[in-house]
Amino acid sequence: MAEATYTPKLRTFYDEVVRAKMIEQFGYKNPMEVPTIDKIVINMGVGEATADTKKATTAAADLAQIAGQKPVLTRARKAISNFKLRENQPVGAKVTLRKVRMYEFLDRLVTMALPRVRDFRGLNPKSFDGRGNYAMGIKEHIVFPEINYDRVEQIWGMDIIVCTTAKTDEEARALLKAFNFPFRQ
Repeated sequence: MAEATYTPKLRTFYDEVVRAKMIEQFGYKNPMEVPTIDKIVINMGVGEATADTKKATTAAADLAQIAGQKPVLTRARKAISNFKLRENQPVGAKVTLRKVRMYEFLDRLVTMALPRVRDFRGLNPKSFDGRGNYAMGIKEHIVFPEINYDRVEQIWGMDIIVCTTAKTDEEARALLKAFNFPFRQ
């Protein structure tokens, strides 16, 4: 119940600053036309889970710490003998964040996690899908402050997809830039 009254810092920032900036830049007639961030999907594939299914559950536990929400174990759809993969075997974890948890994760991603990435030169500005969604990959999940580096058995990568309501990539790029996404020039 306490979650309903709490408004994240980035949501307030969007309402007060970003929305006005987007209306000025693109000339929207209706304030409901302004693009918003709809959801964030975090996917962690664990290829080594074919040998040991405990690794998939460990990765899911780490993802739960990062996201603040219990992830869903992704399972193999069909058996592939060359990869020693059986049908319905856990191969990773994913979580979809919306509303309060989404804004909190976005804040931690931009302000804490991305600056901790090794040899970080900025995000690729071309990783949009044509419909206003942005995808990025992180090679080490230990860049998030929730993960205790000393207790990590193995380092996994993750895919982060930011889904927006923008119609074009140009609008989505402007929206994410307004949220201080560090795109490279």
